[in-house]
Amino acid sequence: MTFLFPWGLLVLVPVAALAVMYLVMLRRRQRYVVRFASLPLLDKVMPERPQWRRHLPAALLLVALALTGLAVARPELPVRVPYERATIVVAIDTSESMRARDVDPDRMTAALDAAGDFIEHLPDTFNVGVVTFAGSTTVIHPPDTDHPAARRSLSMVSTEARTAIGEGVITSLDQIRGIVGPGQEQLPAHIVLLSDGSNTTGRSPTLAAEMAADAGVPVSTIAYGSDSGTLYSAGYSIPVPVDAAALADLSEATGGRPYEAESSNELQDVYREIGSSIGWRTEQREVTPFVAGLALLFGVIAAAFSLRWFSRMI
Repeated sequence: MTFLFPWGLLVLVPVAALAVMYLVMLRRRQRYVVRFASLPLLDKVMPERPQWRRHLPAALLLVALALTGLAVARPELPVRVPYERATIVVAIDTSESMRARDVDPDRMTAALDAAGDFIEHLPDTFNVGVVTFAGSTTVIHPPDTDHPAARRSLSMVSTEARTAIGEGVITSLDQIRGIVGPGQEQLPAHIVLLSDGSNTTGRSPTLAAEMAADAGVPVSTIAYGSDSGTLYSAGYSIPVPVDAAALADLSEATGGRPYEAESSNELQDVYREIGSSIGWRTEQREVTPFVAGLALLFGVIAAAFSLRWFSRMI
């Protein structure tokens, strides 16, 4: 919690002093009764009754005063609020290793299905683009709000040799540049990149990460597949393990988050988690009215209990 007027917290000093005075007076009263009342008369002077009733109204009043002091300081709290507009580019590795069958039915099919569901559940106002990368990059759907068309574009994907992760990020950045909102402001953007291997061609992921960081565009990566993944081609068995560490370095350098998935269900969960995070931002919101309302509520409750039990306001 932060405060727009922190000097207002000084109001809590007399509230604390009042609490101390109440405790001191209560202690003095107990000593007086024990000292001057004979033991046979003690039950008459201090009849048996719930002791908490005597203190509850005072405690509630002190809470009300403390909340009032907080309200004077104009408190702020971090609140998650949704973006009204944003640009999301889904970048998918289409290298030949994506045909490995360590994921049912194979890495590529499961990845495209999960990406389609991810696009479907993004807010309608978000621009969504789709980029594929292997030995080269292809923009199969430029960013716009036509989400059904973005999903349909996934059916045009085919695999190629080599893997250009850095180029995939740079092409995604090119698609993001120039997209502005109604007030001509640059929209928030995020790249979600899925790959199962290491960069083998094109510009390096390190350079791409620097460019994304300079542009203020986080790249969240999904390392997809298992270390036991194998590609069968022309009668040969080729190991295609996942390079999760390289993808994690890319995401962390841009302010994104690294994820790993070894099955289609895990991939669906990862996409859902990404979708629930990139559509929101955290900002400070003043909560003075709520704190003031709580202060009034505690004060009213304190007065009500005092009237009910002791026939006086406080």
